Amino acid sequence: MSGIFGVVTKGECVEPLLYGTDYHSHLGTQYGGMAVWGDELRRKIHSIRTSQFKAKFSEEKYDLAGHQGIGAVSAIQEQPICLNSRFGCFAIVMNGWIDNADELARGLLEQGHSFSEVRRGHINQIELLAKIINSGTNIADGIERVFKLIKGSASMLILTEKGLYAARDRFGYSPLVIGKNGNSWAVTTESGALTNQHYEIERYLGPGEVAFIDGDGTKTVREPGDRCKTCSFLWIYTGFPTSNYEGINAECVRERCGRCLARRDDVKVDIVGGVPESGVAHAVGYAMESGIPYRRPLVKYTPGYGRSYTPPTQEERDRVAKMKLLSVGEIIRDKRILICEDSIVRGTQLKNYTVKKLMEAGATEVHVRPACPPLMFPCKFNISTRKAEELIARRAIDAIEGRHIEDVSEYLDPDGEKYGRMIDWIAKDIGVTTLRYQRLDDMIEAIGLPSERLCTYCWTGRED
Repeated sequence: MSGIFGVVTKGECVEPLLYGTDYHSHLGTQYGGMAVWGDELRRKIHSIRTSQFKAKFSEEKYDLAGHQGIGAVSAIQEQPICLNSRFGCFAIVMNGWIDNADELARGLLEQGHSFSEVRRGHINQIELLAKIINSGTNIADGIERVFKLIKGSASMLILTEKGLYAARDRFGYSPLVIGKNGNSWAVTTESGALTNQHYEIERYLGPGEVAFIDGDGTKTVREPGDRCKTCSFLWIYTGFPTSNYEGINAECVRERCGRCLARRDDVKVDIVGGVPESGVAHAVGYAMESGIPYRRPLVKYTPGYGRSYTPPTQEERDRVAKMKLLSVGEIIRDKRILICEDSIVRGTQLKNYTVKKLMEAGATEVHVRPACPPLMFPCKFNISTRKAEELIARRAIDAIEGRHIEDVSEYLDPDGEKYGRMIDWIAKDIGVTTLRYQRLDDMIEAIGLPSERLCTYCWTGRED
């Protein structure tokens, strides 16, 4: 995952850029960067593995100055990338994932191009984007080439001397929102990054839409397409609670998800709680619908620990998961507890650092209710789980079948016998009293958009 933010203003842009980018820190734990155009193009990139974005960049505002800039927080790749092209210098940031990046890079290498941003044998996908854009006749034509060539998704901000291009990926998997505050315009992944800086949402970019922003305002360079498949996981987990996607608030969706879970449940428990932070709203909704008291048996120790989902290695994910959650024994002891979670991806953190803490603190029963169906397919469209075997549902299926199988269609039906066996295996593996997942149709209902406007690939394996 990554979060991107850009500002164009008639005054100084660095402070709104700094704080706007910082409001994307929940989307990445590895790198942060900003590029600003003043008398020249200047760029700063830092590792944010051990400290938050604003801590690393609060002093940088004295070295950066200008009226327009872009920033990014990233889970894997360093950005922004700056390129001196045949149509001038530009800087670029991206949110997304290019699934055919290796194939495209080989083609460019065979044509004589080179890549400077290489780590562990892998190119930087943002540099790849920059090289593809540079092959166009102008920036807009280069973006069009990106849309035609890549598999996956790429929403991007491109900073030039004359202004800023904002391009939402072709099928709208990830959002971009334009906000306005007087003579200042901002464009952002997270609409919640606009509020405290007094930007009013002007519009949501449509799928494949490209807008150009300069000191005089915004204009559409490429009209939006008809097909939109916004990532459902934004509302369930990855998005910030205050943000809206397609005009629908994430916190409200999570409460509705919790209500859906409760309506289908008949378990007898004493309290309902959520795994902080994203599981909390699901639990609030469950408690409101069921009438069971909402309590906080698990509390996250400061936002500085970040998310255990975003670090790139299992070792780092486990370390964050272990340290960030503290149990409240006085609430847990001798209680039957229902815990809402946004999802179960690999299952190791829930098993080792959530359920274990509850049981060690004296819970008599632990019932888990994920707010989405079992994750079955690695995401093709953003930085997420890259291998099927990492997913606990696929490990369960392989164990049941006694071998690895590719066709898991029989395990997708929540009323099917094989689905039930899979859930029983997962429940036993993570050590919970009962486990019931959200149904796909209930999740879609909670989001409030037609299914054809949502990407549900990680649950269904279907791109249509």
